[in-house]
Amino acid sequence: MPSPGGAARGSVIVHVFGKTDVGRTREHNEDAFVVADLTADDASLQPSVRTHTAGPRGSLFMVADGMGGAAAGEIASEMATNIVLRELRRDWLPHVHPSAAAFASALKRAAAVANAEINAYAANHAEYRGMGTTATIAGLLGDTLYLVQVGDSRAYIVRDGEARQITKDQSLMQKLVEAGELTEEEAERSERRNIILQALGPESTVKVDLTHQRVRRGDTLVLCSDGLSGQVTRQEIAQAVVEEHDLMATCKRLIDLANSAGGPDNITVIAARFDGEGLEDVAEGDHVGHRVFPLGEPGHTPAMGMDRVVDEASQRTTVPIHAVSAAEVPETEAAVTPMVSEERRARGLAIQRMLLAVLAVVIVLAAAWWLLHGPRD
Repeated sequence: MPSPGGAARGSVIVHVFGKTDVGRTREHNEDAFVVADLTADDASLQPSVRTHTAGPRGSLFMVADGMGGAAAGEIASEMATNIVLRELRRDWLPHVHPSAAAFASALKRAAAVANAEINAYAANHAEYRGMGTTATIAGLLGDTLYLVQVGDSRAYIVRDGEARQITKDQSLMQKLVEAGELTEEEAERSERRNIILQALGPESTVKVDLTHQRVRRGDTLVLCSDGLSGQVTRQEIAQAVVEEHDLMATCKRLIDLANSAGGPDNITVIAARFDGEGLEDVAEGDHVGHRVFPLGEPGHTPAMGMDRVVDEASQRTTVPIHAVSAAEVPETEAAVTPMVSEERRARGLAIQRMLLAVLAVVIVLAAAWWLLHGPRD
């Protein structure tokens, strides 16, 4: 298996902060996040984690965006962050022979376990049936980030003043862009941009996207829910990272930008800046983007079909739930207490109808072309 990057020669310093906000239209917050120094086994926003030296067990950054009726969304996102952290403690921290492949495998397995447990919880609690959450999980080991993706929360690398997305949305719009049916600009404006193809929880199996990215000295990782990426442009993200040296100010500025654009959803952002002698300087030709990590694991679980899409727009509300307690965060950064609300769950039937309508239009256009340009007697 080709190496995604090497062990850092020297120290890698991590400066990190995270913040979540209810937004301007939601009653409560269904987002969750976790930041952890895995070597120290410390999941908090205390100063010891906000600036720490990445040790042999690495660092963890995760954002989850919950969805579902009643209190289901915040339960799903909180379960996801707690389970992933728990599984890494069980599966990764005691590992006798730590390696990149073992770390990536542990991250992927943790997401699969979270999916199974959320799905089982919903099956045993009828009021939470169909609940789920996105999950964007980034683990730093040496000089390389290993990323697990389910749903449409995002990860960006800001390098040389430019923000580049390193995850790929598991969404209907992404599929249509890849198929050449829509441009990225059209997808960003679409009323269906919140329709995702996967989430942790709604199905018993999930296909986890596992990628990797080598980091360079001065790179900043930005993880966020779509409450941020749906309202704030890549250029604005890059500008905030460049102009705000303090990461607490960076996170606040990004959330303020999303709220000033209407704040229609919960907003969560983690910003992590990497420095130290263990990282190389940026070199010409360095790749930044979506790159699959070739983990040779048998038995990949199937992805949801188009008939199992989830319409997040009708499911998400708001509340910051994460591994950090309010006492550990400055008063202005404390999470909002979860509340309960009812929201209907949209089904894949609407998408099927849309696809059938598109197919009908294609058939009509083809027939019209044949009548106009087909063979003549």
